[in-house]
Amino acid sequence: MFKIYNFFVFFFVSIHFITAQHENRYKIHSHNDYLQNMPFWDAYTNSLNSIEVDIFLKNDVLYATHSEEDIINNHTIENLYLLPLQKAIELRLGNQQEIQLLVDIKSEPYAALKKLMTILMKYPSIINSENISIVISGNRPSINEFINYPDYLKFDYQSLDTLQNKKVWDKIAMISLDYTAYTNWNGKGRMTTIDYKKVKTVIDKAHSYGKPFRFWATPDSKTAWKAFAELGVDYINTDMPFESSTYLETLKKRIYHNKIISKVYTPTFEPDQKNIPIKNVVLLIGDGNGLTQISSSTLANGGHLTLTQLKSIGFLKTQSADDFTTDSAAAGTTLATGAKTYNRAIGVDTSKQPLVNITELLSEHNFVSGCITTDKMIGATPAAFYAHQKDRSDEKDIARDLSKSKLSLFIGGGAEDFQDKELTAGFTVLDKVDAIGYYKGDKVGHFLSKKDVPSVLDGRENILAEATKNGLEFLNSKNKPFFLMVEGAQIDSFGHFNDVGGIVSEGIDFDTAVTEAIKFADKTKNTLVIVTADHETSGFSIPQGNIGEKMIEGDFITHDHTGVMVPLFAYGPHSQEFQGVYENSDLLGKIIKVLDLGIKGYSKL
Repeated sequence: MFKIYNFFVFFFVSIHFITAQHENRYKIHSHNDYLQNMPFWDAYTNSLNSIEVDIFLKNDVLYATHSEEDIINNHTIENLYLLPLQKAIELRLGNQQEIQLLVDIKSEPYAALKKLMTILMKYPSIINSENISIVISGNRPSINEFINYPDYLKFDYQSLDTLQNKKVWDKIAMISLDYTAYTNWNGKGRMTTIDYKKVKTVIDKAHSYGKPFRFWATPDSKTAWKAFAELGVDYINTDMPFESSTYLETLKKRIYHNKIISKVYTPTFEPDQKNIPIKNVVLLIGDGNGLTQISSSTLANGGHLTLTQLKSIGFLKTQSADDFTTDSAAAGTTLATGAKTYNRAIGVDTSKQPLVNITELLSEHNFVSGCITTDKMIGATPAAFYAHQKDRSDEKDIARDLSKSKLSLFIGGGAEDFQDKELTAGFTVLDKVDAIGYYKGDKVGHFLSKKDVPSVLDGRENILAEATKNGLEFLNSKNKPFFLMVEGAQIDSFGHFNDVGGIVSEGIDFDTAVTEAIKFADKTKNTLVIVTADHETSGFSIPQGNIGEKMIEGDFITHDHTGVMVPLFAYGPHSQEFQGVYENSDLLGKIIKVLDLGIKGYSKL
């Protein structure tokens, strides 16, 4: 049975490290490691640097156990730790990281140490390794006797008292103290200022001796691990090797210090919630922009966005016709047509028949329409406002639909998808986005990029705000009512990547477009602005941050979309009609209602 177990462990570790080589940024201590489902391997395969094993000497056998009553046959320090460690060295498994084996003696120390030294002599690859240290804790000989033990044995010192004997100090590997002697903080919320100072003083004192430091009896949570890392604890105590390693190893990339700014515009509110006629509608869609995404951008922007100034707020349920969790195609189609459909559908219903979208519907009432996106023009969300195809992957057919659409304006990426001039027939494609605002022709377009549009972090700058401003000026110059859809597409992309900086920066950039729309609404006093999302992406959360430093720590539950509701903000005449909680399929009906065009329903093309 034990051979089978060893084979399984060997197979698991080999596979794990072929696919997951990485370096540890923080040193983590696996407390009471012998109680893990796979002692030693759970800690080693998660790149922990310190592993604790309690030992008890009985009948000349060193068992890995907390007490004599808990002894399990064959659970010895050799079987659970020394043999696996030797195998990891011989076969070069894993990272070959520095390992501190903290041996906590629970029985009488002298006899246990004598037996341990006898056993260790059988493992020269361990005791002679520069990467492995063996540290004795728990019941130990008297301090002055430390120097009587071989060089490969060091000791855990559990005091802040100064030792005068330098040779004894040289035998001290680390300083460990009881955390509960200094604070009762349970790892939730934050330490009080007084407790923080106490704990920091202890750690600094230990470091003044030139020794690494560990607390035992610590809270075991993400908040605690982060606090101890920031406080400078050298070995962070945990009973959760995988969770703590995963959290701490990804902490650096999940913390973002924001440098992107959206200058907050305070609306006049003069036209807001007034029961006066609406001429124009601007719909801004933050792809994947859930409440937490908005919160992160708000807090990283100093606590405010233009978006957060708005008063009419609602929530949309986003489920598609065939799935609890929608994709962008189905959600975009629903926003554009008022009909739930299946995932991957572009402008068609569940029977794959074309649906009338808002640009087509409003064109019958003398409206002109535009579409702006930081995605490719054939992306799912923009496509839903002009195309009708059975699957979002039918990109060539989607591109063909652009020239047949009711759009008078398009701005987006992916020029290479429209190399055939017939695909943009009827549009004058301009080289510069700022030329659009002055263009006097009927239909105009601009490609932001040949392929994918660069992100803000990759140097896109403020092109979305410029495109929105110029798009509004162009449509307004037609002296007709208009509809404009503006998409901040890459909030979703960075959600899929689990990239905090990308989510925050794209969200703030999206707010600059919102600002242009709100300014335009204040200027015209007859424009309704709606800001929402097609869905939430990644189950994003922001457990910690610092508003003053514009710092956000993010975390994620998935690389995919979720089924949570998304917020909606409205500004302008009749904006109060968009408050409440409702289906995303209800949004178009509400827009038609407040436009008061006498439209009673929708039909297939």
